[in-house]
Amino acid sequence: MYTDVAIIGGGASGYASAITTARLSGAKVTIIERLSRTGKKIIATGNGKCNLSNKSLKAENYHGSVNAMKIINNTPDWYEFFTESMGVMCVYGSEGRTGGIYPRSNTATTVLNALRLTAQSLGVQEVCDTNIQAILRNNDNYILKSDGEDIVCKKVIVACGGYAGTTFGTDGSMIRIFKEMGYKISKICPAVAPLRVSADVLKGLKGVRIKGKISAVSGGKILRTEYGEMHFNENSISGICVFNLAYLFQEYEGRLYLRADLLPDMDKNAIISYLEKIREIRSGYSLEEILTGMFPKNLAVWLTKNTLRRPLAEKTETLTDSEIKKLADVIKFLEFEVTGCSNWQNAQATCGGINAECITENLESKKHRGIYFCGEILDTVGDCGGYNLQWAWSSGIWVGMKCAESLKGGRKC
Repeated sequence: MYTDVAIIGGGASGYASAITTARLSGAKVTIIERLSRTGKKIIATGNGKCNLSNKSLKAENYHGSVNAMKIINNTPDWYEFFTESMGVMCVYGSEGRTGGIYPRSNTATTVLNALRLTAQSLGVQEVCDTNIQAILRNNDNYILKSDGEDIVCKKVIVACGGYAGTTFGTDGSMIRIFKEMGYKISKICPAVAPLRVSADVLKGLKGVRIKGKISAVSGGKILRTEYGEMHFNENSISGICVFNLAYLFQEYEGRLYLRADLLPDMDKNAIISYLEKIREIRSGYSLEEILTGMFPKNLAVWLTKNTLRRPLAEKTETLTDSEIKKLADVIKFLEFEVTGCSNWQNAQATCGGINAECITENLESKKHRGIYFCGEILDTVGDCGGYNLQWAWSSGIWVGMKCAESLKGGRKC
């Protein structure tokens, strides 16, 4: 089989690169997808609502060796790409984190259908159920060896994602192939994901949700702080605020801690005064009730038990001033050692990938000219809230533009 441009991966960046390349060059473009249907991961994004971008895109929202904002700032934004060119009406989300941009229909299928219709109108072909196993050079062409028919092409766009979301067809196999081809791969770990802590430490907290401030800490230094709802599970802590700290595990594995402030709107002295009053008004009740009214029951009991280290059946009036200060300290400074990161099934993105040293500013391989990379396979990961999808669209559009220029002999499209 022959095609001018073969795009490995039928996800967000794959569709963006296919549409842009075909629109600007008129070349024969083919999407190669290992699953039986393209776009499966797009359908799952944003809990099925497709948080396709964010109105506030900043460098601090992206992490890795590839300069994501340089690409994002030099490509069409979500409005131009989706609304003006594909007719997808979008709105700002009203739930969760502010700034998220969603299709007005509130369903990801609207976005996928628009991508498919646009690609079809431009003559983009799809070949599904095809797993690429090797990429070989043959004179001026590339040969993509697969478990089916070989694919011969002039240009290759690698848009197959990383490791996250294995049920959506992304298993990291292409990263392994490029590693074998001599590419530098930045350390891989799950991102936009829960962080694991000792199950023994979390015993009694499963199912607790609490809004507060949480920081990633290493060597006593605060690396980043987030506000939001923390979810305590059997052996991990999750929630968007934690998801946005998970990428730090890549660099600080084995020396990373989560530090929670459960009452960020009150200082320590205010909490002490409050607890002194509670000691007075709940005189006669058990110590188990000292934090009732401040936190969910499970968390209140867990904090009291693990801080005081004495029978909770004892009366509240026996609580000493020193113990009140200890409770206030724990409420403002609750620290957990991070023992690991989530498994890939629970991760929304991949931290690490093809390092920036291996590519040009056009996201083209330095080792193999005519091979371009976009999306999650590159060493860039965004925060939770539409940032990773925006990177997929922008990097896909960017390599589509550059690939089209190359096909036209270097003339800008």
